[in-house]
Amino acid sequence: MTLSVVVRTTPTEVEFVSDLLWSLGVVAIEEHWDPDGIVRLQTSLGDDIKVVEQAMDSLPVELDWSTVIVNDAVANKWREFARPTMIGERIVIAPVWCDDREVAEVVASLAHPDQAIVIPIEPASTFGMGDHPTTMTSLLMIEKYVKPGDVLIDIGCGSGVLGIGALRLGAVRAIGMDINPSCVAVSQENARLNHVDDRWTVTTEPVAVIGFPVDIVVANILAPALIELSDELKRLTKPDGLLVISGVLTEHYEHVAQALTPLQECDRIEYGGWVAVAFRAQ
Repeated sequence: MTLSVVVRTTPTEVEFVSDLLWSLGVVAIEEHWDPDGIVRLQTSLGDDIKVVEQAMDSLPVELDWSTVIVNDAVANKWREFARPTMIGERIVIAPVWCDDREVAEVVASLAHPDQAIVIPIEPASTFGMGDHPTTMTSLLMIEKYVKPGDVLIDIGCGSGVLGIGALRLGAVRAIGMDINPSCVAVSQENARLNHVDDRWTVTTEPVAVIGFPVDIVVANILAPALIELSDELKRLTKPDGLLVISGVLTEHYEHVAQALTPLQECDRIEYGGWVAVAFRAQ
């Protein structure tokens, strides 16, 4: 059995509320339009109620939500529609249950199929299937900037797809951090599937436990959390390093940028109303 989150909203607010839920890292949202004008959005944030409550409380607005227990078969219905996702010039995120032929077709569509990096991923109840704009733009940033020998920290790591992607692209070490305990086992298994488990570390400890700066810090989390962690994000980024934030809407991240001063924006990638923004020391 699986814990499911049900959010009640109105037809005019469906898109806005759905965006909020996507920003929490859900892998699917099911819409139920009731005759009384209420729309119920049903999704999953894992089976730990404390983690669910923490995630929902982190949203910038208060939603009308509750939890229900559903059959695993119902909760995993979205898997039937998941497909391999091409990201950038080389990366293909492949759900582990997808047919090899489907993956091969996506690889063949790349400009240089022989350079493809196929990343098998099992998200389970975590964030990081690869097809959400915040994940895609973060991976595009990683593909653009990661160099052989780099060390990367992935804050809000979920399934570990960003850190694992960095390792597959040449990073020497990646550290994942998340408040969701299930991310530990899930991301470790995904690292094993990608043969990078000897270079992947994951923890649910606070960011403050990391005592050294790194080459690239990626934080794919909500704007309020980015602001709360802004001092730590700056501390963890080497003077010549790169900080990448995601999980923010294209037109609404100025307050986050202000909190990250004196780091200055040096690049941005926009997709689907979301944006990944890169910062460097000037």
